[in-house]
Amino acid sequence: MKILVTGGAGFIGSAVCRLAVAQGHQVVNVDVLTYAANPENVSMLSAPDYVFEKVDITDAEAISKVFEVHQPDSVLHLAAESHVDRSITGPRAFLDTNITGTFVLLQASRAYADKLSAERRDKFRFHHVSTDEVYGDLGPNDPAFSETTPYEPSSPYSASKAASDHLVRAWHRTFGLPVVITNCSNNYGPYQYPEKLIPVVILKALKEEAIPVYGSGDNIRDWLYVDDHAEALLTVLQKGKIGRTYNIGGNNERSNLELVETICKLMDAREDTKMSNHGSLISFVEDRAGHDRRYAVDATRIEEELNWTPKISWNEGFEKTVEWYLNNREWWEPLLSK
Repeated sequence: MKILVTGGAGFIGSAVCRLAVAQGHQVVNVDVLTYAANPENVSMLSAPDYVFEKVDITDAEAISKVFEVHQPDSVLHLAAESHVDRSITGPRAFLDTNITGTFVLLQASRAYADKLSAERRDKFRFHHVSTDEVYGDLGPNDPAFSETTPYEPSSPYSASKAASDHLVRAWHRTFGLPVVITNCSNNYGPYQYPEKLIPVVILKALKEEAIPVYGSGDNIRDWLYVDDHAEALLTVLQKGKIGRTYNIGGNNERSNLELVETICKLMDAREDTKMSNHGSLISFVEDRAGHDRRYAVDATRIEEELNWTPKISWNEGFEKTVEWYLNNREWWEPLLSK
């Protein structure tokens, strides 16, 4: 099918574009190319299977034209501002992109779907990609987030994503737009922008600089390898039940300190790094405002209904990720120079 992917030059979006093309789909990548997007992430893709449109998702006229020109079979909406720290210092961009941008896409999708033939409309899907952060946080012994966990977002980022989730559900119930929603846990892997925790740790260790860890490092996250997430997203897009929400997790809960120590040990074991104890670089810094304590995802629904489970283990995923960053300096060095 022909999939309109928003945010397809970003970290997760580019993984989706690469996998979709590999699976035989056509991709129309709509991305405005903000700081976190990189055309290099999809430079290996080309026509006729792949088309790029530099368009801001808040531009209603331009988005409508994309639908008119490319006639997609479905929408996979990933475009979002997603860095929590940036949402604290500059929340306006998160409201504009995550809320207004989603509204524009919903309206354009609705208008487009209403003009399709009955056969094509029956197959049309709007897949909204969200985050587990909309659920708030958990105590150490609380059960993992399920699809029915009440929303309790903590940051401007998660609040903006929660708002967009509600819009998508409203457009399904009020206007009949065929939607599916996924809420994922923390992603990691190749092509992740260097401001995120895992590339920060790898690159700080490589340069033998202090590795910052918020608070005491006891905040817990569930970690999902990005290629596993991309596969799950395409599975939900094709097989998910209309109006349904699916949580996507990696079954890899770890504290931030444990994660950092894992990466340091992987760096210690390499012959192409100089230090033998990268853990000595760990530096505890003042905690982030409103820092959520723990995220954990119950992915039973997607496993039972759609037969999806993550394939990449914790050890394999982090070995692959460290290897990629050390072998792709030409990708991240220009980003750091900015």
